Amino acid sequence: MPDAQPTGATAASAADAAPARDRSRRGETLLEIRGLQKHFPLTQGVVFKRTIGHVRAVDGVDLTLHRGETVGLVGESGCGKSTVSKLLVALEKPTGGSIVYKGKDITGLSGRALKAYRREVQIIFQDPYASLNPRMTVGDIVAEGWAVHADIAPKKGRLKRTQELLDRVGLNPDYVNRYPHQFSGGQRQRIGIARALALQPEIIVCDEPVSALDVSVQAQVVNLLEDLQDEFGLSYLFIAHDLSVVRHISDRVAVMYLGSIVEEGTDQQVYTTPSHPYTQALLSSVPLHEPHLRGQKDRILLQGDVPSPADPPSGCRFRTRCWKAQDICAEEPPALVDRGQGHPAACHFAEARTVVPIEVAE
Repeated sequence: MPDAQPTGATAASAADAAPARDRSRRGETLLEIRGLQKHFPLTQGVVFKRTIGHVRAVDGVDLTLHRGETVGLVGESGCGKSTVSKLLVALEKPTGGSIVYKGKDITGLSGRALKAYRREVQIIFQDPYASLNPRMTVGDIVAEGWAVHADIAPKKGRLKRTQELLDRVGLNPDYVNRYPHQFSGGQRQRIGIARALALQPEIIVCDEPVSALDVSVQAQVVNLLEDLQDEFGLSYLFIAHDLSVVRHISDRVAVMYLGSIVEEGTDQQVYTTPSHPYTQALLSSVPLHEPHLRGQKDRILLQGDVPSPADPPSGCRFRTRCWKAQDICAEEPPALVDRGQGHPAACHFAEARTVVPIEVAE
């Protein structure tokens, strides 16, 4: 078994962390995911193809999103975060499980019902350039959805409506006739945000919307998303690698590893008292800007590579890299429950552990 042990001293309390976000706006449940699965077949042969296995990209995800709330989803590359986002906006069909929106399972929807759902759940993509058609003007890109949902904006007033949306996301309304290549990365992402807002959605899935942007631009885009959330009552599923960005914008945080959620809680719970070994390792890898805190922070160095989602380990999927692993970890998959640490974690030996808080992006 790989041996990974924390080094350094433990320090800081929850009081040292950044102030928690105001959660008084949280409303009724909008979206409920239960046992969500997406398995991609592995095939062999050219003419006569046969399935020889499956890549378990998403394998039993449970998640809930309330009105006006932001849920952050974090994890290593390849853990299935982006696949979850595609399932939620019906770009992929799930292998199993359910996605319940406003009390109705949408996994079997088609036709008008699916069209209505896609109007209310929009997505902002990671690459702000690849997600925009280079042959279309900005005005046409923002107004594209109205060709399908004509009831939102009558043809006669679409130009004015488009200019209002561009102005709301911080762009010059006169840019409607420009093309994507004439904008910077941050400006292109604002165009993507305006396009998502055009259909007046209830939920926006943010699939790593700031990872391709400069740090200074990241803060501007995140602040814009928060302002829009307050103004329009939006709910976000915010996917990102940058843990400080996720903490800044999120009310709750879910940590994903190899297709499953391993820990979930409020930003305060997950960031100041993580209880799953994987979450503790993630937080220990975040660099600290304050020199006097660097020597106080635990460092957890994980050994080995992430297992293949085509052949995940039995029992707990993290056990091959976990310093706490015992026989039960190979025999019984741990349930995502609270074992006395204050919030749920999928670990037989979950234990809340106070860590040096990371700085929150401003």
